Parts: sequence; structure tokens; C-alpha cells
Amino acid sequence: MIDDRDVGAPRDQNVVPLEAVPRDSYSGADPKPLAAYAVLTGAFAGAIAISEVARRRGGRDLPERIAPADLGLLAVATYKLSRLATKARVTSFARAPFTRYTGEAGPSEVSEEPRGTGLRRAVGELAVCPYCVGEWIAAGLMAAYVRDPRSTRTAAGAVAVVAAADVLHQGWIALDERT
Repeated sequence: MIDDRDVGAPRDQNVVPLEAVPRDSYSGADPKPLAAYAVLTGAFAGAIAISEVARRRGGRDLPERIAPADLGLLAVATYKLSRLATKARVTSFARAPFTRYTGEAGPSEVSEEPRGTGLRRAVGELAVCPYCVGEWIAAGLMAAYVRDPRSTRTAAGAVAVVAAADVLHQGWIALDERT
């Protein structure tokens, strides 16, 4: 319990003096870059707003519904693109300013951890999290789908084929290891 009402009064053993409380009372001894998270959240919301303004200015209506097959295709593409962005060895150059390499993580994937403080750390946390980046990618794919469904299906289809090939590769490896 923190009590700053009676400065100078005798302190109870259960009362923590204010000077002993970490400056970042949200996360204690493990400070989180909350202001940088707010910047990233604002950037995400801004990108959505810009996409919506462009859609309206272009005179395009939102689709009444999205076909289940298209949703599935976009979901698989989001999965694969988020792994590519956050884990692939070949894209590590883009994450390097914000992350530190910690080792290999699987076929053509690396393990990294965020580094730095503030915005650098927040971007690093985003850059190594496929679930977090997945939201950005899904939003981008949906914006592209609303703008040009046919081209988006084609691009998402190509990425989905790569994801399916990855599953086949892993299956082959598993079978090969059993024999």
C-alpha cells in the first residue's frame, strides 16, 4: 500500500514510502514503452483511416460480405506473411535495427529479442511477434481486397501456396525422420 497523505508521520510496516516505488508503476522494475505503444497504435489507426478515406474518395463501396473462401485465403496469407515478416532469416535485415539475434528457431527461421528503449523497443517487440504483425498484415490485405479483390486474391493465393508447401516440407521431414 502506498500512502503519501502523511508525509513525515510515523510509517506503518505495510506502508511503502513513495521514494521506494519504481517510477514506472505500471510495470514496476520492468519498464514498458507505453508512449511508444501509443505511437504505434496511432500509426495503425492512421493507416486504417487513410485507407478508408482513399476507399471513399475512390467511390468504392464496402462489400456486403466476404466469401468464406476469400476469408480462408486471406487468413492463410496473413499467417504466412506474418511468419515471413517476424521470423524469416531472409527478412532479418529489416528487423536488425530493433532486435538482437538469439539463435536459430526452425527451418529458415531465427529467434530474436527486442532491444533498446522507447520506440525502438516497441518496434522490436512488434517485429518479433507474428500475432502482433498479423493484425497489421490482415488490415493491409483487407484494404487491398476492398480496393481490388481479384488482384488481392491472386497475391494472397501465391502466398497461401507457399504456406501449403511449407506444410508439405514439414510433413516430408517428419516422415523422413521416422524411417
